[in-house]
Amino acid sequence: MAEEYGEFRALRYDRETESLNLSFWPGSVPLQQRWRNNGLSADFLGDYVTTFFPLEDDNPAARARQNEIRGAVAFIANELLENAMKFHDGRLPEPITVHLNLQPERILLQQSNGVSAEAAEDFRAFVQRLRDNDPGELYIQQLEESALSEGSAGVGYLTMINDYQAELAWRFDALPDPGFRVTTQVMIRI
Repeated sequence: MAEEYGEFRALRYDRETESLNLSFWPGSVPLQQRWRNNGLSADFLGDYVTTFFPLEDDNPAARARQNEIRGAVAFIANELLENAMKFHDGRLPEPITVHLNLQPERILLQQSNGVSAEAAEDFRAFVQRLRDNDPGELYIQQLEESALSEGSAGVGYLTMINDYQAELAWRFDALPDPGFRVTTQVMIRI
């Protein structure tokens, strides 16, 4: 049985929707090397989306909009991939997947990965904290905490909300092994 937090929107696969799906099996490459691949994958997704927002030579606003969308998609995809790689439980039979779904009025980025029961519980607590507090205030608290320690848990999600007006949703699906498939969906309007 799945637990959901926030509003999940359906990924569409039709003639009016562009989509791109990536899957990774971490463990074949050391995590440090994978960080570079995360950035390359995120930049690829950002560049891919911009092809659907063509430039007009006489319209500088079109270039600015294209750069804004590219930056948002690349940042969000990179954050999703980094969190997935960091918390993925390689003992579970779950790949890390990223879905990019470009719909007429919004972009959906959805990432799934397998995590241990303990990691799922910690993440649930963060999600609940995020839902119970003002994102702007929580962002400042997280920045202050990260200045005092090496941890900065959740700053990426808070940046998505505060800087890109993203709407986030999460789903926790129990797996047969003692773990969960965690799905994070980020929606930005275009």
